[in-house]
Amino acid sequence: MTNPSLLDRLKGGPAALTAWCGMPDPAIPALLAREAFDAVIVDMQHGAIDFSTALRAVPLIAAAGKPAMVRVPVGEFATASRFLDAGASGVIAPMINTIEDARRFAAFMKYPPVGERSWGPHGALALSGMQPGDYFQAANGLSVSLAMVETREALGIIDDILAVPGIDGIFIGPADLSIALSDGRELNPLSAEVEEALDFALSRVKAAGKVAGIYATSGARALELANKGFHLISVASDGAFLRHGAQMALAAARA
Repeated sequence: MTNPSLLDRLKGGPAALTAWCGMPDPAIPALLAREAFDAVIVDMQHGAIDFSTALRAVPLIAAAGKPAMVRVPVGEFATASRFLDAGASGVIAPMINTIEDARRFAAFMKYPPVGERSWGPHGALALSGMQPGDYFQAANGLSVSLAMVETREALGIIDDILAVPGIDGIFIGPADLSIALSDGRELNPLSAEVEEALDFALSRVKAAGKVAGIYATSGARALELANKGFHLISVASDGAFLRHGAQMALAAARA
């Protein structure tokens, strides 16, 4: 079953740690969902995963008792609704740089009167076990909508983005944010300027009573971000896990 309390979990529990999957095989998120992650994110923006592959991953993640989340490609807000219909618990939308971006994203994530999502939750009904009427009444609280903040423009209007009805929080990409804040001079997600921006964004999220997610390149960095107060933290990626596992095995074999 999908997790009917993901938003409550993000707001009320310790930081939720997620796997990040970009390799084009639904067996990979299914495998990682069996580990001790709190959720699994499938990346369609930069990963090699197409719609069909991501769609097949959603019930496999849910079968492990974990919420499935999807990062959709830039501007493909209608795709967000299709994943909610399939049973995904949340969607991350990249490059939300205007209030109109945020409003359009929210419109596809929430049913009326909050948004404009149309009816057709074929997979969500099967995975949740709910009757149609019950699902409709609960659905807006089950679908977590996270707008990515990764530019100067987004940081400048973060309060306005968070105030859009139907936006449940933000998700920060520190790499893109570092490029934006340095005006393209460097890629350094650990820079002092990025750290200052993270603290600012987190303070605005908390003031709005919403949730903040972020990508971490390692478990150690994830712990630092959890201590800052982020609610949802993606720990590295499937490719990074594969390389790290290979390196560890080779190091042991050649010791």
